[in-house]
Amino acid sequence: MHTYGLLRNSFRPTSEIRVLRSYWRQRGGHIQTAGECVQRMQKSLTQMNLQLSNVLTDIMGHTGQMILRAILAGERNAEKLADMRDYRVQASREEIVASLTGDWRPELLFTLKQEMDRYDFCQQQITECDQQIQPHLGGLPSRPKAIEGDVPLIATPRKKKKAQGNSPAFALDKELVRITGVDFTRIDGIHVMTAQTIISEVGLDMSRWKTEAHFASWLGLCPNNAVSGGKILRRDTRRIVNRAATAFRIAASTLRRSDSYLGAQFRRFRSKLGAPKAITAMAHKLAVLFYRMLRYVDRGQTFYEERYRQQQVALLNKRAVQLGFCVVPISTETASV
Repeated sequence: MHTYGLLRNSFRPTSEIRVLRSYWRQRGGHIQTAGECVQRMQKSLTQMNLQLSNVLTDIMGHTGQMILRAILAGERNAEKLADMRDYRVQASREEIVASLTGDWRPELLFTLKQEMDRYDFCQQQITECDQQIQPHLGGLPSRPKAIEGDVPLIATPRKKKKAQGNSPAFALDKELVRITGVDFTRIDGIHVMTAQTIISEVGLDMSRWKTEAHFASWLGLCPNNAVSGGKILRRDTRRIVNRAATAFRIAASTLRRSDSYLGAQFRRFRSKLGAPKAITAMAHKLAVLFYRMLRYVDRGQTFYEERYRQQQVALLNKRAVQLGFCVVPISTETASV
């Protein structure tokens, strides 16, 4: 069947994108492992009745790491540990002292130390991945920026999105704008990390999909109706394991508290269809916007003028046929006279 052209080729990005994809997936694996280490550290603290997570939003923040590393260094005085709190922590010193009053069990402290060492090792490996990703992105060719007025996705200025905790140390947002020509963070819900994940999976060439509908279907974000005898038996989406589709779904779920147009639309879908279907519908919309921004190319004034001329000729031919005439093109010499 492949010999006679009856099988369609599977999607395979370019070699440069495949290298970037390998680095980014490896980095994502280290982030997941670091998250598991944090969960085990929280479990060890809870078993020792140290409720640090009740007073700190992130135990791996500045204050949390200061306290944990002091505990592993041998400090057991709750008041001295509470003095390490950052001024931005909303919990009072007394609350932190109460949360650090527990049972210091040696076997759980040993577990806490091993998980902290493993966490530090994962952070080191993440840094090494960033050291490989940055020069590779720098070697990708630049793309001319699209004209802002040609892609009116946002009518009002948006606030700058805060960097996520797992963001690389270098300016990833500037590199993505340079190699794509557009700023995907203009789409509400799309963070720079989300855009990087999608680009590392689908690449920069959107011409691999004829239309935005083909792109959404490849992601598994389109309805897949089971029809038998002209009757629809089931309405659902295809079960596709796709990291880019997962990134779009996660971005769509963050629209719940957004005050933008997409946020209002998501809340309306959520109240009408439920959360799962609303997330899929908004993920489809985000994928369409992503496709349109990356597929856009300024073809210049000559292309526009030629296309406009063809439209006018087609209108003249149609009008002439309605009136019983025929339009005959003239030669270049006659036109100059």
